[in-house]
Amino acid sequence: MRRHGTSRTTLTWTALAAAAALTLCACGDGGTKEPQGPEGSTAAPRVQLPKLPGEKLEVAAVWTGPEQENFTKVLKEFEKRTGASVTFVPAQDPIVTFLGTKIAGGAPPDVALLPQVGALTAAVDKKWAQPLGPEAAAQLDANYSKGWKQLGAVGGTQYGVYYKAANKSLIWYNAKAFEAAGVKPPKTWKDLIAAADTLSASGTPAVSVAGADGWTLTDWFENIYLSQAGPEKYDQLAKHQIKWTDESVKQALTTLGELFGRKDFLAGGSSGALSTEFPKSVTQTFTGGDRPAAAMVFEGDFVAVNIAQTEAKVGEDALVFPFPAVGEKAPVVSGGDVAVALKPSKGAQALMTFLASADAAEIHARQGGFVSPNKAVDLGAYPNAIQRDIAKALIAAGDDFRFDMSDQAPAAFGGTPGAGEWKALQDFLANPSDVAGTQAKLEADAAKAYGN
Repeated sequence: MRRHGTSRTTLTWTALAAAAALTLCACGDGGTKEPQGPEGSTAAPRVQLPKLPGEKLEVAAVWTGPEQENFTKVLKEFEKRTGASVTFVPAQDPIVTFLGTKIAGGAPPDVALLPQVGALTAAVDKKWAQPLGPEAAAQLDANYSKGWKQLGAVGGTQYGVYYKAANKSLIWYNAKAFEAAGVKPPKTWKDLIAAADTLSASGTPAVSVAGADGWTLTDWFENIYLSQAGPEKYDQLAKHQIKWTDESVKQALTTLGELFGRKDFLAGGSSGALSTEFPKSVTQTFTGGDRPAAAMVFEGDFVAVNIAQTEAKVGEDALVFPFPAVGEKAPVVSGGDVAVALKPSKGAQALMTFLASADAAEIHARQGGFVSPNKAVDLGAYPNAIQRDIAKALIAAGDDFRFDMSDQAPAAFGGTPGAGEWKALQDFLANPSDVAGTQAKLEADAAKAYGN
C-alpha cells in the first residue's frame, strides 16, 4: 500500500516522559475539580452548527462498552444542537473490511472513526473518503497543531480529524498490591523485572496481559523497541525499510521474553493471558483488594474507562507510572482515532466540524479515559489530576511525535485479528523462546503486506 503524508508517531520523549515522571505516580486525592456546566455538555457553545431537522446520520467506530457509551453522549449533544438523529454503528476490526462491506451494500456510514493511519490511507485510495469541508477545516486550523493535521491528510488533501489520542506507554498498578509486597514503581526494565519477581513471590502475579487482543502485544513490543533500538530504527521498521529479522528486533523480542517467559509473572500464566481480552485485563487488576489477579496492567490512558467499571478510584487505588526505560530513554508511544466523512452530505460535514471542536472533546473528556489532541480543550474538563497531566503533556509535545508502529502498517500486517503481527506475537506469548521463528514469521507477513 502506498503511503502519503506524515509517518506515524511516538510522542516526544522529553515532553511526555518528563511530565509523566513528575506527575503520573502522584497519589493525591484524584484531583477532582468542580464540574463546568451540566455533565455531558459544555457551558457555552463555541462552535456554530447548522440546523439539520429530520436528517439521519450514522457513525461507525470499533468502540464498545463504556467507550461507546461515553462517545454517545457527544453524539447526543450534536443531536440537541442540530436537530439531526445520529445512530452509532459498532464496527469490527479490521474496520476497512467492515466499511468495505457496508459500502458494497450501498449503506456506508456518514462518518467513521478509524484507529489506524493505514485505514485512512486505504479509505482515500478506495475513494470512500470525503475531503474536509471549510467549516471543519477552520476548526482544525484553530485547534490542532501542524503535526496532528498532517496525520489526517493524504496526498496533501485534508480528510481526517484526530478526535481521540492516546499515550500508550503507561503501566497502571494496584496501589494495595504494591504496598503489600513493598514494591515501588520501577524506572528501568531491569527494575520492572525485579519488581515482578517480588510481586509474584508475594502471591500476586505481576502483570495482567491481554493476549487475546493482539494489538496490546504490538504495543508491548513497540515500547521496548523504541526505547532499546531508538527512534531512527523505529521509523525504519515502521516503513519496512529494515527487515523484521534485523538484530534490533531480536534484541527487543528477547527482552520482552524476559517478562512473557515467566509464567508466574502472568495472571493465569501464558494460557490465561492468551484467553484474556483487554477489558478483563484491566478489571481483574483492580478487583480483589490487595490480592487481585495481577498487580499491574499495561496500556494507554484509556485504561481509566475500564477501571471505572470497578470500585477502584483512579489516583487512589489505581495509580500509574511511565513505561520503564529499556535503553537510555523511556518510550512514549501514541495512538489515535481519526474521524473521516464517507458521504458528501451537509450532516456529515457538520458532525466533522463538531468533532474538531473543543466543545465535543470536553464532553468526552469529562467521562474519563479520553485524551484529545485539541489544544483548545480546557484541562479542567478532565476528571482527575492523572488524566489532566497526560493531556497537558500531549499538547506540550507539539509537533514532535511518532505514532504506534503497527497502526502505520498495512492492515493485513498490523491491524487484523488472527493474522500478521497480531498472530505472530500471540504465538510468541505462547512460546517466548522462539525468537528466531517469530522474526521469520513477522518478516514473511510484513514483506507480503508491504509488497517489498
